[in-house]
Amino acid sequence: MASLIRRALREEGHAVDVAADGREGLWLATENTYGAVVLDVMLPGMDGIQVCRRLREAGTWVPVLMLTARDSVGDRVRGLDAGADDYLVKPFSLQELAARLRALARRDDRSRPVRLIAGDLSLDPAAKRVWHDGAEVILSPKEFALLEFFLRNPDRVLTRSQIIEAVWDFAYDGGSNVVDQYVNYLRRKIGRDSIETVRGMGYRLRPARGG
Repeated sequence: MASLIRRALREEGHAVDVAADGREGLWLATENTYGAVVLDVMLPGMDGIQVCRRLREAGTWVPVLMLTARDSVGDRVRGLDAGADDYLVKPFSLQELAARLRALARRDDRSRPVRLIAGDLSLDPAAKRVWHDGAEVILSPKEFALLEFFLRNPDRVLTRSQIIEAVWDFAYDGGSNVVDQYVNYLRRKIGRDSIETVRGMGYRLRPARGG
């Protein structure tokens, strides 16, 4: 199930980490900044309800979606009481899972504003839509994820390693030019001067300002 969920979310342009058990999941969720956490109640070592409770006790308020068994109303109640934001009953469709996560992102005003705006660029994380100078721009899932990462780090130089980890979710290979390729794809769609190359370091978003 974890592999299927990871593949489905990656196809939507998300970077995804998978934990093998509850303790690893708790460590990942406290050490990293995630847009959302999906927790199965039936996790080995420490169940999902315990993980959610520990996250909330630690002051981590990332949106949590709990996966529960169809006949386990008690698990659903305990999960919500532990601080989960929503639950999904197994079996479920991957499309519904993705839709629930988008809904949680819209509700999470702490880390995901309704739109990310910089200059003439506007991006809606929940609706997966982008506008440049008032006109909608059609992006691939990876192009969208890359632009969202830039917009969440305005005026900050991002290294290729940071971009790979956030957008592609694998270790950076110094010989790979995938970041450069996708930066060029974005430049063609949102303006060649929108993304600045910082020699020897990486890239920085520098959106044009409207007049």
